[in-house]
Amino acid sequence: MLQDGKLYIGTSRKPDDSPNKGEYLDLKFGNRHGLVTGATGTGKTVTLQILAEGFSNAGVPVFCADVKGDLSGIGAMGEPKDFLLKRASEIGLEPYDFQEFPVIFWDLYGEKGHRVRTTISEMGPLLLSRLMNATDAQEGVINIAFKIADQGGLPLLDLKDFQALLTYMGENATQLSNQFGFISKASVGSIQRELLILEQQGAAQFFGEPALKISDIMRTTNDGRGAISVLAADKLMMNPRLYGTFLLWMLSELFEVLPEVGDPEKPKLVFFFDEAHLLFNDAPKVLIERVEQVVRLIRSKGVGVYFVTQNPLDVPETVLAQLGNRVQHALRAYTPREQKAVRTAADTFRPNPDFDCATVITQLGTGEALVSTLEGKGAPSMVERTLVRPPSSRLGPVTDAERQKIMAVSPVAGLYDEDFDRESAYEILTERARKAAEAAEREKAEADAAADEPSGGSRWTLPGFGDEPAAKPAAKAGGRSGYQRETVAEAAMKSVARSVASSLGRALVRGILGSLRR
Repeated sequence: MLQDGKLYIGTSRKPDDSPNKGEYLDLKFGNRHGLVTGATGTGKTVTLQILAEGFSNAGVPVFCADVKGDLSGIGAMGEPKDFLLKRASEIGLEPYDFQEFPVIFWDLYGEKGHRVRTTISEMGPLLLSRLMNATDAQEGVINIAFKIADQGGLPLLDLKDFQALLTYMGENATQLSNQFGFISKASVGSIQRELLILEQQGAAQFFGEPALKISDIMRTTNDGRGAISVLAADKLMMNPRLYGTFLLWMLSELFEVLPEVGDPEKPKLVFFFDEAHLLFNDAPKVLIERVEQVVRLIRSKGVGVYFVTQNPLDVPETVLAQLGNRVQHALRAYTPREQKAVRTAADTFRPNPDFDCATVITQLGTGEALVSTLEGKGAPSMVERTLVRPPSSRLGPVTDAERQKIMAVSPVAGLYDEDFDRESAYEILTERARKAAEAAEREKAEADAAADEPSGGSRWTLPGFGDEPAAKPAAKAGGRSGYQRETVAEAAMKSVARSVASSLGRALVRGILGSLRR
């Protein structure tokens, strides 16, 4: 529901529980980011749903993660349930219309939505290190790997590309250390083991081509509504580090790709980051700084980022300070940490003289929230106790048949569903290995043939008759006779045969062991 460029959230309540006034989020401040917090079962998902509906009707594309599976109902028509009609009556929502919204389903595993992929190169060394929980030494090796790939013309697209490159680095660690800095074989081995773990967790399906185009999550329909991209995350949540890293990668891509637009009348895209604590748990300082930088600067690209989490303490203060629009559902205050969270949440609001914010936070019912949004010249509004409006779309998940029907008419149907494996680092190194092996076989054959020939004893010849020994190559000025330092490319030619062979051997062993386990 929109009114004068504002998105309707709900109706605030007076101290005597009578309705007061509507609470709105001004679209021109929609890119100033936001925070939705509250304990489990207090209504965070419904708040996310009604915000996504409002942005979509305003022509703003939305991206959100469906952590529990029930957000998919936003693609289906709502149903007139008693408690929804009661809430609509309490807040004076007339008329209360039901609606289905344009949805694009996505899934890293390709089971409940269109495949989502990126390449190792696009992920970059920082996020890849975070994904593998790398130490400082391992992160240094990963950065060197990207440098070698850039200099050697080795595209890093999928996990097998990166594995082949690491195998080469391990075989030539001494020589490469002289050129790029110390490369520990132990660090290389640890990274290879982490890659194996990622592969077993399904990350191999995330890396490859065709890679996701950011423009495909920024679509609008013919009737002017913004498409709502819903990422199926119920299975992805089994690997929380992959979930957090993936969403951060998407934010980074948006930051890198989109042009500067300043402060538009409405956002170009709204990005909901559900279960946001998974991004910040045990995150290194450099990653927190990266998130803070992206959140601070992506506003000028017209993107609003809304973090959804249980506890405001889940979000670092440097990031929390960037979130201007706040919806606070009920919090429990049984433990010291929970009591601190309540005080923190209360202190972030502009006080309302009608009630004590810290006390009300613990008394809010399901579907109630403390709401404060930016207004006027960007100042936060006075916090109000608010009854959140009911959604117009279905409250609950779609069926499998409904999901398949939506996917069949999706604007991206057929674009990402099939893998494409073009020539990249693995194929290039494999071809070099084949050529190096053939050359080694020829040299061995020639050496064996020369050894079988008679030595010729004391036979002598005259110069000019074709049997004189070949002249020795002249020594280079300023250097030792016939000596040339072996380049990285030459080293690759000599060692890549056994490098790739050993990599293929390990893959074969893993396949055999995997079949035995089954």
